[in-house]
Amino acid sequence: MTRPATTARSHPQRRTRIRFTVPDGLAATGPPEERGLARDEVRLAVVARGRPVRHVRFTDLPAALAPGDLVVVNTSPTAAAAVDGLRVDGPVVLHVSGPVPDGDGYVVELRTPGGERVTDAAAGERIALPRGVTATLTAAYPDPGARTGRLWRARVPVEGGLPAWLARVGRPIRYPYLRSAPPVEAYRTVFAQATAGFPSAEMPSAGRPFSPRVLAALRARGVGVATSTLHTGVSSPEAGETPLPERYAVPAATAAAVNATRARGGRIVAVGTTVTRALETVAAPDGTVRPGAGWTDLVLSPQRPARTVDGLVTGWHEPEASHLLLLEAVAGARLVRRAYREALAEGYLWHEFGDTCLLLP
Repeated sequence: MTRPATTARSHPQRRTRIRFTVPDGLAATGPPEERGLARDEVRLAVVARGRPVRHVRFTDLPAALAPGDLVVVNTSPTAAAAVDGLRVDGPVVLHVSGPVPDGDGYVVELRTPGGERVTDAAAGERIALPRGVTATLTAAYPDPGARTGRLWRARVPVEGGLPAWLARVGRPIRYPYLRSAPPVEAYRTVFAQATAGFPSAEMPSAGRPFSPRVLAALRARGVGVATSTLHTGVSSPEAGETPLPERYAVPAATAAAVNATRARGGRIVAVGTTVTRALETVAAPDGTVRPGAGWTDLVLSPQRPARTVDGLVTGWHEPEASHLLLLEAVAGARLVRRAYREALAEGYLWHEFGDTCLLLP
């Protein structure tokens, strides 16, 4: 059964009040397995209001929560969304962010083979891709009136559909700080579920450290686990860049679990900014949620704080990234600033295969 699309009202983007610089040596250059760790053995900073910061491992997450809390995860799998292409003047890498909300084509990003953004693309340009496929740039995205930009609306006609073709010829989106080329399986969480449409362009990375033993320990402690879905586009580390619309789904069972947890005084702990955005899209002013699915353009910030989410499992984000505003919307600027100060002092690792944080305002 297909639910009607639901769109949340967006909010003007504001600059974060968090200021910091990430030293080059704090980039996670590959999955923790390459560092001799299991996925659930990355570091976890437990940052709770009114308590000293605790530096533990992700396997200690259940002990940091209370019986009756509810953890909500994102089931979106990660696509092999990067593919080599050829422009008139040389090679390029095309990143597929996902479908355009109106269904007319896909949002794509062009990068050089070295990982730099391509800034001289133009509408009408054709990119030759493997197996005779061609991508045609039709307009800058999201502003079709722009002459150039980071993202483009494109038509990529492929027999059998673009997702299936990418599964055959593509690879995960990879940035220059990675020293290895992990397979797409390394980018998938233990609760990722197959989807009929286009999945996440990049890994919903806050959920990667979860493992069967962590999930079992949560249940043994009396902490519930519920699911939602939000398919992420390509990441947006640029200062002041507003998050783009993304596809989400909050099923009826999850809405019921959230409302029941809140009614009995438990906390709603979102795993990542993706889950937070999905839940807050369907949240009423009193914090209750309803089932929903569709596209969300909701931008959380201190000016539109969280209504439902009481805690957040998150990775570490770049300075000025829009994700920091979402963290402030849940935990407040003071607690987020404290978390980042501790992470820098203790040498936590950044990016999708890095260390983690539990924010409990």
